[in-house]
Amino acid sequence: MLQLANQKIQIAIMKKGQGNYQVYNEDTVKELKGCHPDQLVDIKALMGDTSDNYPGVKGIGEKTALKLIQEYQTIEGVLDNLAHLPAGQRRKIEAELEMLHLSRTLAAIRCDAPVSLPLERAAWQADEKTAGDTLTRLGLNISIEQLMMGSR
Repeated sequence: MLQLANQKIQIAIMKKGQGNYQVYNEDTVKELKGCHPDQLVDIKALMGDTSDNYPGVKGIGEKTALKLIQEYQTIEGVLDNLAHLPAGQRRKIEAELEMLHLSRTLAAIRCDAPVSLPLERAAWQADEKTAGDTLTRLGLNISIEQLMMGSR
């Protein structure tokens, strides 16, 4: 999700412990991850992501992927400069080009998907008492005010 961060969009990611989360914007992604949010797709494409089940390039880990993207900016930049890479990295990337491109497609969050439902109809509308009673019955430790805050 961090690839979506910009000056208008912040991403809150839960950390260990209730109510403990890190908020990312474009600047904090740059500071904490070492790259622009747009570049995260290319880093993930190179290194893969087992939790999202896409392979990346075998033998290219997070540190190498980050270093390559910091130096060459994009996958295209890396591919244009294969001759400048150490032989081992070059061989790994050349052997996994198809997986690299597939992983990049899978890593990217598509913001251009056609949506025909008006935004107003997508808003969550629930009876606050019923929702509060359900939360209590299920033992969820969140107030109805916290839950409704996201829909306003």
